[in-house]
Parts: sequence; structure tokens; C-alpha cells
Amino acid sequence: MRRSSIALAPVLVLALPLALPLAGLAGCSQKAPAPEVVATGTAATTTAPVPADAPVILAFGDSLYAGYQLPPTDSYPAKLEAALNAGGVKARVVNAGVSGDTTAAARQRLAFTLDNQPVKPTLALVGLGGNDMLRGLPPAETRANLDAILGEFQKRKIPVMLTGMLAAPNLGADYVKAFNPIWPSLAKKYDAPLVPFFLAPVLGQDKLLLEDHVHPNTQGVERIVAATKDEVAKALKAAEAPK
Repeated sequence: MRRSSIALAPVLVLALPLALPLAGLAGCSQKAPAPEVVATGTAATTTAPVPADAPVILAFGDSLYAGYQLPPTDSYPAKLEAALNAGGVKARVVNAGVSGDTTAAARQRLAFTLDNQPVKPTLALVGLGGNDMLRGLPPAETRANLDAILGEFQKRKIPVMLTGMLAAPNLGADYVKAFNPIWPSLAKKYDAPLVPFFLAPVLGQDKLLLEDHVHPNTQGVERIVAATKDEVAKALKAAEAPK
């Protein structure tokens, strides 16, 4: 997650099994800063063409959506788009992931992102919070920023699905207790579907991860897509239903 340099605290290096992989989320911060303007589309796959009338899903998140160190066609939004269309669910998934985003940075760019979409999204996927945790930002700030982000989507009448994050346990019981309930709580408040932990399908499986042991490789992305596509399809169907 690339927006600014993050120095990992020693405690993250000495993490428990869950914390050790999560520490690698900060690795992408050592690259050049990401541009403020986000992508407005993903490459179409040759095996599952996207119909012209397909509803738009906006994937608004950090490097786990952006596709850190992967070709654009191997990012989560691109692979999700291909899987949905291959399964008979029409969808165009727009990659609005920016590596390095905290919830505060994402909140700042949200209006710009939405104002510049050529087609209003039918559904938004929101996947943020890992960088907040790695920087040790107060969970109350993470909650407030995500609440504001979801509130903006609600204001624009765009249904949302959340993909959650968990705190590294070595950050302490108090931090975990304050951080982990953020996603279930906000999902309930906004009546939003929730994937409790986005990285669960690849956690601790090196063959599915890049060398940083956190970001999924192409096979890891495919595993996450397989674990989430049905829930996304269900959320899209609900979003399209007459109100």
C-alpha cells in the first residue's frame, strides 16, 4: 500500500501467525507514491466478455483491490468481473483501488472518484483498514472514516458490500477488541453484506502469496474470488431489485 512510507514497528516483525502475514501489507508503501486519480475500469477477459448493459460494481479500496505487483487483468476486480460474467452474472467491475490508502485517504478521494465515474455504480465494494492497523491508528478514527465513506455511498443511493480486515493480535487485546468489531458494526448499521476477513482464503499459504507473504499472487486472487463471488453476486442482485 504505497501512498507514503511506513516504518514497521519491531512488534510487527515479532508477530503471531496472523500478525506476521498482515505485517507485509506495509511492504508496498516502500514504492513510489500512487497517483491521486484512480483507475476507472478493468481489462476485459477474453473468456467472459462484459455485456454493454452490465451493471457497474465499484471496487473502492487499497492495494488488495488495486492488484499490487500484478498485471491489471490479475487484480481482484478484474478476476471478479471475469468470474461473475462466466457464471452468468452480468457485471462490469471498476477498479478504484489505490495502494497505500488509509481510511482517511480513501475518504478524502471518495467524492472525486464517484463524481468521475461515467456510469453510476449499482453496487460498491469497500475494502479498507489494513493500513490504519499497521500504522497503529486509533480504531475510533478508522471507524469514523469508514462510517463517513459508507454514509456518502448511502447519500448517493449506492448500496455497499464490505470486505473486512482483522487486527494483528500482537497489537494487544485492547486494540483488537476495538478494531475487529468495526466491520460487523457498520455492516449492521448500513444493512450491508460483509465478508468478515478478505484475506482468509490465502492467509498463511505461501504458494498463494507474493514474496511479502501477504499480498495474493494470481492464484491467491483466484482463491479469494472463488470465496467471495457468490456473495458479491447476491449483493448485486439485491442492489438491482426494485425499491
